[in-house]
Amino acid sequence: MVFETRYEAALKLIPHLEKYAHDHGVILAVPRGGVPMGYEIARHFHMPLELLMTKKIGHPLDREVAIGAVGLEDHRIDVARDVPLKYIEKQVKQIRKSLKERYRKFVGNHLSIDLQNKTVIIIDDGIATGNTILGSIKMIYRQRPEKIVVAVPVAPVETVAKMKKYVDDLICLYVAENFRGVGLYYADFSEVSDEEVISLLRRASTLAL
Repeated sequence: MVFETRYEAALKLIPHLEKYAHDHGVILAVPRGGVPMGYEIARHFHMPLELLMTKKIGHPLDREVAIGAVGLEDHRIDVARDVPLKYIEKQVKQIRKSLKERYRKFVGNHLSIDLQNKTVIIIDDGIATGNTILGSIKMIYRQRPEKIVVAVPVAPVETVAKMKKYVDDLICLYVAENFRGVGLYYADFSEVSDEEVISLLRRASTLAL
């Protein structure tokens, strides 16, 4: 399966999310690629659009291996028995500073939405390993949402199987057996600019009023 654009992929996800249309929901979009999709879905359901700002902590010997994740206000360490505490503390501080700078660039002084008792719908244009989103999900649970839903156009078989254990619902339009990278499942996978993210978030700020 190949999607023409992120917009088309968002439209194809919407029917699968109709069951949450009357929930007290929040769309959490992964920047930058998930934001155009999140905007279309938030617009359809008249739900607020928020950014999911997280980044993995890489192992000091192999930065591609995730040992945890950092959010704007929280962090979680999953595998760190052989990692010095000073390294973790330094990474958390540096990553959080970077995330907060990006968040302010995108939304200004807007306060993040309280997720307690909400149906949280996480949107991205695709998932590869899923490690960063998994770290995010584990942190979101600490905010006591009603449900956590992940909705994406494409992800590998093994990632879908892994993530299903941690969410209330996982919607994936195409579960790829021989996953080749998210961009290869789109005819147009143009980069989403910071300016587009800012514009969409400003437009979305009136959707749920």
